[in-house]
Amino acid sequence: MNELIFDIETVGEDYDAIDKTTQKGLSRWIEREAKNRGEHKKMLANLKKGLSFSPLTGKIVAIGVLDVRQDKGVVYFQAPGAKISEFKKGGFKFKPQSEKEMLVNFWSGANRYQKFITFNGRSFDVPFIIARSAVNKVKITKDLMSNRYPSSQRPDAWHIDLLDQLTYYGATARGSLHLWCRALGIKSPKENGLDGENVTRYFNEGRYKDIARYNANDLVATKKLYEIWKEYMRPQS
Repeated sequence: MNELIFDIETVGEDYDAIDKTTQKGLSRWIEREAKNRGEHKKMLANLKKGLSFSPLTGKIVAIGVLDVRQDKGVVYFQAPGAKISEFKKGGFKFKPQSEKEMLVNFWSGANRYQKFITFNGRSFDVPFIIARSAVNKVKITKDLMSNRYPSSQRPDAWHIDLLDQLTYYGATARGSLHLWCRALGIKSPKENGLDGENVTRYFNEGRYKDIARYNANDLVATKKLYEIWKEYMRPQS
């Protein structure tokens, strides 16, 4: 069975450039709950930082895929206005593309796989990818949200969300990828100072290659975590 690990990086819109009606809808709760001007300012700043976590106010700037058996992958990434050619590093190819091109290639490549592995993909990556596919008028090719439990999923589209598996579907505390890597002796992709919360800043600074490399490191860490889960933590039939 062909297995594919995937991960995305996202950035949020510029809040100040959003129309007033949308701003009002997004910040209505702040107007209601902020007790003073200082608290209002802090809450609004957090709202602006969080726009990248919704496909309604954010977009995909990198999609990375890694073939488990071949240990080779591709990272598609946005680099608007930059003269960056395709390049290779380690077992990865890095290809600058638009969001729509990335999504077309992701769904096209997904047809060759039957099992998909993510970390928190059911709650974030897959719903985000599907929503942005609709925005870009790109058809999905696999049902990666069919059922939370792998035993009840379609045989041509098993989705193993490691966060679900490691926490027994929320029975224990939900640690981040960094915390799981730290505990299990895996090099964390966060060690170089970049994480999902500041991808938007890197993108605005034109550090497109850094985002792409960070995405590749996420994939490598997820693969090692998947291997440990399979060997030591997966229930044995």
